[in-house]
Amino acid sequence: MIWVTWRQHRAQILVTAGFLALLGVLLLGSAIEASRYVAEHAPPGCPGPAVACGDVAVALGQRYDAVYSVFGWMPLVAPALIGAFWGAPLLGREYERGTHRLAWTQSVPVWRWLAVKLSVLGAAVVAGGLLLSLMVSMWRPVFRAGVDSAFGNIGVFNMVGVEPAAWWLYAFALGTLAGTLFRRTLPAMALVVAGVVVTMFALFQVSDHYAEPVRIELSGTVLLDDPDARLVSSAWVEPSGKEVAEPVGTGCPRRVDAGQSSRNAEAWQACLFEKGYRYAIYHHPASRFWRFQWTEAGILVLASMAFCGLAVRRTLRSPG
Repeated sequence: MIWVTWRQHRAQILVTAGFLALLGVLLLGSAIEASRYVAEHAPPGCPGPAVACGDVAVALGQRYDAVYSVFGWMPLVAPALIGAFWGAPLLGREYERGTHRLAWTQSVPVWRWLAVKLSVLGAAVVAGGLLLSLMVSMWRPVFRAGVDSAFGNIGVFNMVGVEPAAWWLYAFALGTLAGTLFRRTLPAMALVVAGVVVTMFALFQVSDHYAEPVRIELSGTVLLDDPDARLVSSAWVEPSGKEVAEPVGTGCPRRVDAGQSSRNAEAWQACLFEKGYRYAIYHHPASRFWRFQWTEAGILVLASMAFCGLAVRRTLRSPG
């Protein structure tokens, strides 16, 4: 059965391997060239808060805009492609072409056919996701001054750690289930793409509840001194200790003039701080990176197991 699985799915495996190899060459080449660029143009102490370091980060962003574009779309596109071209055809194509009548009437039972296919292809999907995560994790340090944090930015968060493997497995399982529902490949592919988008948006909305946010009160500034933190919400704290979304009746004028909105906002905030107001920020610190990684990966893995279980049950109950 393992040899049959390879024969039937070698196209997907080889194309995915070629894609990862091509992506690895792109990331490696850009990282090597960027390292040389940083060594030639960045002053000592970078990355850091110096203005010159910011200029180097901006230059990197402009120089590697195409690489950043590929990187930006990868968290959504990669799982969708895995689900559409690995998961959806697994059972959908068998039903569509009628080959299941031959494959499932041989000496190999249906349950064994499903077990080998799901385990082998699922393991390959997980390995591919982990390989992608490894490549991105090795590539990011060169661009750390120009790429958003691995925790605060959801797109980067979904490309490192165990997230890619969990998302790829989830999309694969969703595609497999969709194939049993529609018994057609194209509708199953469409469901996978829509399902990945909806799931990613839903997890983004609930991710703030993976842990209780940390509350911190600031005085003199509204900016949290942690660029890797994931912000949840914020509020002004009156001198009495009451939190309000927008202070009113403070006597601090708030003007919004074209070209000076930032300066006017800073003046308004400074006035509030002088009157005893404080600024409360609810956030998740970057130290919770792995906690959030394992929590979200656990949700996706459990959903994947449920999808595969439903697909197996539906197939065994009505194999024809």
